[in-house]
Amino acid sequence: MRVDYADLAKTTAALTDGETDVVSLMATLACEIHHADDRFDWTGFYRNTGNDTLKIGPYQGGHGCLVIPFSRGVCGAAARTGQVQLVDDVDAFPGHIACASSTRSELVLPVRNGQGALLGVLDIDSNQPAAFTPDDARALGDILSAVFAQADPE
Repeated sequence: MRVDYADLAKTTAALTDGETDVVSLMATLACEIHHADDRFDWTGFYRNTGNDTLKIGPYQGGHGCLVIPFSRGVCGAAARTGQVQLVDDVDAFPGHIACASSTRSELVLPVRNGQGALLGVLDIDSNQPAAFTPDDARALGDILSAVFAQADPE
């Protein structure tokens, strides 16, 4: 099953309408995104807790890493640079943190509120190599922007 991003955008907008709590928004999106596509083995958020540190937030799938410094891994790179990380082969990514040995590819997007503050990152892992496309990144980025624009400032 491949995700229908138009449908996912409508669903997430309806489910999160009027909600401003960051953790509630993250939990809802993690669930909806995870179950929207068979490629998504682990879907979740790492929250920006300050001091250039990400900590595990709401997620779907097996256990994730508890703490990720901005200086390490794909999630850290997204937080540090503010750029989407689309990684076709995690073994070829310098400093990749293997939270799950089954992960072959990864898509990580920075998450910002309406004021531009970095709330964290959305991390999606797949057991398939090169599972993600720039279209996935664009569509998910649009959903994140729409939902988190209403989030409380951290």
